[in-house]
Amino acid sequence: MPSDKHLWTPEDMSAFDPKAKLGQAGTYPYTRGIHADMYRSKVWTMRQYAGFGSAEETNERFRYLLSNGQTGLSTAFDLPTQMGLDSDDPMAEGEVGRTGVAIDTLADMERLFEQIDLSKVSTSMTINSTSSILLSMYRAVGIKQGVSPEKLRGTIQNDILKEYEARNTYIYPPAGSMRLITNIFEYCAKELPSFNTISISGYHIREAGATAVQELAFTFSNACEYVRAAQSSGLDIDSFAPQLSFFFVAQMDFFEEVAKFRAARRIWARLMKDKFGAKNPKSWMLRFHVQTAGSSLTQQQPENNVVRTALEALAAVLGGCQSLHTNSKDEALALPTPASALLALRTQQIIAFETGVTHVVDPFGGSYYVESLTDKIEAEVQLYLDKIDAMGGATAAIETGYIQKEIQESAYKYHQDVESNQQIVVGVNDFVDEAKDNIPIQRVDPAIETRQKEKLRQVKAKRNQNKVEASLKALDNAARGTENLLPFIVEAVNEYATVGEISGTLKTAFGKFRPPVTL
Repeated sequence: MPSDKHLWTPEDMSAFDPKAKLGQAGTYPYTRGIHADMYRSKVWTMRQYAGFGSAEETNERFRYLLSNGQTGLSTAFDLPTQMGLDSDDPMAEGEVGRTGVAIDTLADMERLFEQIDLSKVSTSMTINSTSSILLSMYRAVGIKQGVSPEKLRGTIQNDILKEYEARNTYIYPPAGSMRLITNIFEYCAKELPSFNTISISGYHIREAGATAVQELAFTFSNACEYVRAAQSSGLDIDSFAPQLSFFFVAQMDFFEEVAKFRAARRIWARLMKDKFGAKNPKSWMLRFHVQTAGSSLTQQQPENNVVRTALEALAAVLGGCQSLHTNSKDEALALPTPASALLALRTQQIIAFETGVTHVVDPFGGSYYVESLTDKIEAEVQLYLDKIDAMGGATAAIETGYIQKEIQESAYKYHQDVESNQQIVVGVNDFVDEAKDNIPIQRVDPAIETRQKEKLRQVKAKRNQNKVEASLKALDNAARGTENLLPFIVEAVNEYATVGEISGTLKTAFGKFRPPVTL
């Protein structure tokens, strides 16, 4: 957020009311943090995102990271799994195990968490359209381990609106997708009360080219849509709001990112308390995960990415995140190698245990510049929220293409700035070194696809096909009615129905979504 102003003074604080806008950490409106002690009593969860190839390979990476001090799991799924396709689907060819782990049936999920005690670790799953299926599989694995569902801890991303806006791994029309999300809210409030039912994501919106203000505005407009949908289905806001969580990016503009996270807490607290009437203070608290910015990483001079990631991670910590993923230096080239993934984890550990930043809560609180920037971001976000509300909410804004167009225009402006050298990217448009960096690359064995198809064939050969078909038929009937779909999905998963079979059943019932064309 460049400005012509170079010095902030007490005059910039003349209208600042610290009691109304700051308060204390752990108290409304949570500008300074949602916990009174923040990291003094417990540091953030170090949750490195991992997943590639087979369940066995990803399990090995999980256990490697846990043995080196990681404190939570974060699962990346391959594109077919995200899109509701089985590994033997012709549309999955060439994509199996590439961008994440391939999961076709409950058998894969069992292998994914072998030798990992789900009673002792929380697991984040970056999954959206098929989140109900993967959550049901995780529940089943927990039960097989002897862990009751109410003791399972973790998060599913489950944020479909940002898929229509920025990422495009949607399957069903918005109405069907929103029904699944509210079904998950209702089901988990009773069956998995310790599980975060959604991670409303600004990360992908920002990575697609949005500004910091747009990241918050579009994320919170989506969140409001989810809350309204849940309330319309008859859920009391305080029955599900404490299980809502968020996922933001940490980009390179250091002070802007710190101010963004502080503004975000205040905006969410006021939305929940004043707009939606939540009474439980836990419903007002913005709990969020941060990932450093993949879009800031460069193929050129990849060692520089270690520095970028460290600064972005520091901004996330000073902004008060609850969990953090630090990107690896080689992610602009390929999936992380074990060595680069470990270095990324060590970056978090150095920040946590060597820098002293955990000794003080909200160290930038009261800064003329940061408080002014926090106020400015809050005000500009509110303008967007008011405009989207006037359109009828996030779904209406998506259906008209408004949000998509705003993101596209911001992305275009940023790239113009880079090309014209208005925005310097070291090693790309300035300080260029023609020497080639040769660093090891993580490669996915192409044979994974053949092996995964064989595993799927074996599961299909062993399962009770009559029970599978009966469970899918029951799911189809329920999808055409009004019942909560989670119990039917749970039953199909337990019979080893595939991700593709369950998703295909819902697709038949819900229909297809055709996105608007934006020019």
